[in-house]
Amino acid sequence: MSAGTYTNPVLDADWSDPDVVRVGDDFYLTASSFGRAPGLPLLHSRDLVNWTLVGHALERLEPAEEFATPRHDCGVWAPSLRYHDERFWIFWGDPDQGVFQINAPGIRGPWTRPHLLKAGKGLIDACPLWDEETGEAYLVHAWAKSRSGVKNRLTGHRMRPDGTGLLDEGKVIVDGDRIPGWFTLEGPKLYRHDGWFWILAPAGGVETGWQGAFRSRGFFGPYEERIVLEQKDTEVNGPHQGGWVRTPSGEDWFVHFQQRGPYGRVVHLQPMSWGPDGWPVVGDDGAPVTVHRRPALPPQPPAAPATDDDFPGGRFGRQWQWTANPGEGWATQHSGDGLRLTCLRSAHAHDLRVLPNVLTQRLPGTPCAAEVELRLDSDEPGARAGLAVLGDAFSWIGLQRGPDGTAQLVHRFAEGAAEAERDAARPRLAPEGRARLRIDIGPGARCRFSADTGDGFRPSGPVFAATPWRWVGALLGLVALAPSGPGHAGAATFTRFRLTPS
Repeated sequence: MSAGTYTNPVLDADWSDPDVVRVGDDFYLTASSFGRAPGLPLLHSRDLVNWTLVGHALERLEPAEEFATPRHDCGVWAPSLRYHDERFWIFWGDPDQGVFQINAPGIRGPWTRPHLLKAGKGLIDACPLWDEETGEAYLVHAWAKSRSGVKNRLTGHRMRPDGTGLLDEGKVIVDGDRIPGWFTLEGPKLYRHDGWFWILAPAGGVETGWQGAFRSRGFFGPYEERIVLEQKDTEVNGPHQGGWVRTPSGEDWFVHFQQRGPYGRVVHLQPMSWGPDGWPVVGDDGAPVTVHRRPALPPQPPAAPATDDDFPGGRFGRQWQWTANPGEGWATQHSGDGLRLTCLRSAHAHDLRVLPNVLTQRLPGTPCAAEVELRLDSDEPGARAGLAVLGDAFSWIGLQRGPDGTAQLVHRFAEGAAEAERDAARPRLAPEGRARLRIDIGPGARCRFSADTGDGFRPSGPVFAATPWRWVGALLGLVALAPSGPGHAGAATFTRFRLTPS
């Protein structure tokens, strides 16, 4: 790659369903966070290629009691990020509750608490539009058939300009069932351009679909449609669902995802222009590009969302999310470095998928090694802590306190259909109650586990193929837990978490 080009994906991890907005010389991006907390990640860039994670807009999911345990594929779906009236706005659909909205004076907040704009089952992928010419406001959303029995259509509303309510009962403005060959129409993004209302929306399914464009002179239609981005003869399957953004100099770009199995939905950047017939042209005449000229923006140093962490003062970086709303005392602050996780007691210690206290970050989309140092500060029999790859199936390696007080290195896994974990390797003694843990993540997210308990790294168990949940890519996780019972069960300390390219 030359200095004047970039290579896709520009975000090679699960930043699902991205949307993007420009404010001045800055670009901001958010993405689906489903049931993890904090939610609604906020990324910043000056060149649309190099991105950093600057925070989250949603501290906890609501209602809090419904997200006290993991709901991996629920929660925040396909948010839209906008800037209006000197405020940032994020709208999203929770498929079980309805359309929510939050807003803030600056990207780092403070963000308002979620406001339920439209209640109902199956309301997803919401996007607002403020028409600067008329002062009117609109909302469009899609439907999840799993909750509503309805899909493949987009519903539009007039909205109060302050974003607090809707002004009508809504109308189907695009019915995908009436368009030959179209199915699973969803993820709409709403714009005004050149006298038209535009809806950019994907169809055809996350792994195999395409990006559509719809236009109408009036918000409620009728709309005409065109496919503007599809796989064609490239290796980029299902290139769709994202947002259009214009640079200060007038260049147009389209940010979208590609579904990549255990890696989730990685983010691509496509050039965009407007053809002589007024329709958008995305990528290389409708096919996704792999290498392309960079946007005409001031050069920026290479950057990417953080992964490594020394946990200064016991605090973890922005890249980490719990698998549910966190509880008090899960991670304790202290004067040194290292993440001190309480060994939370649970009747479900045999299944990491149902535990809320797994601290996770995204699985990188390229081969790498994840490594962390662990000290088990617990004398409780059965207390354990470790480093995991978490998805519909999971595997973890770490330390467990035995009935006789000895510390053992254990490596366990569970298949997707299994209700409890099993040993992936025979336990062995860890005399000092310390270990360096390592997962080498190869092509296809095939994971090899190893550990150093004082005599160098030694491999453990067979290769484990990481798997996603239904909509969420696989995650790397740190966890500390103990069997159910009375009293405090101690803690575990993690230090020097590192991701190193292979």
